[in-house]
Amino acid sequence: MQNNDNDWDINPDKYLVDEEGNFILKVDGTPRKKGGREKGSTGRGYSYHSETKAKQVAKRSVKDKEKKLKAAQNKIDNYKKSISKTKKTLSKLENENATKLVSADELDDIPTALQAEAQENVIFKANEGPQEEFLAAGETDVLYGGAAGGGKSYAMLIDPLRFAHRSAHRAIILRRSMPELRELIDKSRELYPKAFPGAKYKEVEKMWTFPSGAKMEFGFLERDADVYRYQGQAYSFIGFDEITHLPTEFAWNYLASRLRTTDSEIEVYMRCTANPGGSGAHWVKKRYIDPSPPNESFRGADGLTRKFIPARLQDNPYLATDGRYEQMLKALPPTQRQQLLEGNWDVAEGAAFVEFNPFDHVITPFEIPIGWERTKGIDYGYASESACVWGAVDPSDGTLIIYRELYRKGLLGTELASMLTEMEYQDPFSVPGVLDTACWSRTGTTGPTVGETLQRAGHKLRRADKNRIQGKIQIHEYLKLKQSGRPRIQIFNTCPNLIRELQSIPLDKSKPEDVDTHASDHAYDALRYLIMARPRINDTISQLRQFRRESSFAPSDSTFGY
Repeated sequence: MQNNDNDWDINPDKYLVDEEGNFILKVDGTPRKKGGREKGSTGRGYSYHSETKAKQVAKRSVKDKEKKLKAAQNKIDNYKKSISKTKKTLSKLENENATKLVSADELDDIPTALQAEAQENVIFKANEGPQEEFLAAGETDVLYGGAAGGGKSYAMLIDPLRFAHRSAHRAIILRRSMPELRELIDKSRELYPKAFPGAKYKEVEKMWTFPSGAKMEFGFLERDADVYRYQGQAYSFIGFDEITHLPTEFAWNYLASRLRTTDSEIEVYMRCTANPGGSGAHWVKKRYIDPSPPNESFRGADGLTRKFIPARLQDNPYLATDGRYEQMLKALPPTQRQQLLEGNWDVAEGAAFVEFNPFDHVITPFEIPIGWERTKGIDYGYASESACVWGAVDPSDGTLIIYRELYRKGLLGTELASMLTEMEYQDPFSVPGVLDTACWSRTGTTGPTVGETLQRAGHKLRRADKNRIQGKIQIHEYLKLKQSGRPRIQIFNTCPNLIRELQSIPLDKSKPEDVDTHASDHAYDALRYLIMARPRINDTISQLRQFRRESSFAPSDSTFGY
């Protein structure tokens, strides 16, 4: 009788079983033996089956299932977010007391059947491109400027609404004068009540109060002193519309110190809009445009993150497609056309000295010969810049060479005297000059005036001729080219402030025979004083005689001037 029993029936402990006690089978259907050699075996004829391999396969299977589970969970989470977002959007559209400022991406999340209805309730939708980038910018300080008609004013009105749902939000939009605010106020009356039902505007205070308690104010800065209207205030948003109308950066710097909030959920930020040109174009260009290419974030010297976003007419589909507004801009004079149509920041509107040409009037420094007559003109300021320009007369043809400048804010009389002395150290003798007559005026104090302080420090000074119209005419005469092709005045390229002011200082719109005194004009005034002192050609012998006189004679009268 043949024995039909298999080995796994006889020795089941030699074979692998699963958790339920069933044999683990091979491909041919027979049970799989346990790994390892049998006791006393040489290993010959033994087929090795690794248990480790089975464990690795099992681990990979578990990992694959975990990945699938995680992917499924992420999908569920995304669905939940989408549902939540859709609910919020629908709530905005259905709730009359809620803001109806719905973004384009929010509309994409609601059912297609509702999108058409929702579009009818959209109050404002940013134009694609610069306007959209301006409203989404995360930098603390952003300038949106360039061509006219780019949608800058609407963007300025919308931006403060970013945190209008927070009660602690305080915003202010400023312009040069109150009449210039009227257009913005009228636009806000169309927009804000629709966006925030229940928002109220107070005409006397020029202020909006939103349902949350947030406030948005309109203000003006006709003069630098107007900033003190806002002393003690705190703002989480400060906007300057047409900032190039501010002649100096004083107002910007002061208002920046008012930027703060007690609500940690509110971001504090400043926004500016502008067209090229205006009395303040020079400092705006220096702050926003010169340091970095357009649309690139950078950090200013004050530590604030900044960006310049250029505006173009083509960015506004409501004006660009029509063509009539563009034709109107093309009809403007060349300078204004380049500014308002092309957004060119390198041209100056209404420049007082159109004959100024850097190729003719700006030269590389050279050593001034000892025999040339030297003189200086000083315009003093403490809150504003003190400016001094030094000139020497070329005896060959009488050309005035401006070879040095001082341009510094916040100097006392003693500090100015020390700086002048230090800067004249390389000159062969003390350079005489003229000083603003206001520096000899007393304002109730008994101490020495600025003029007396400078004289006591050894500077030979007399009162400047301040005739503004004649001084301006004289500068025009000096800028003209002579038959030789050389102008009567040339400036070292190491005098950037004087060069900048002669390039950009505009005419006074109410007095076209004079420059705009609201613009930066301190180096210009110093030059005007110097030229009105009528610097003359001196020969070497006379110059040496003057040097000996100064070396041997010291006047006892400290108020003496030459």
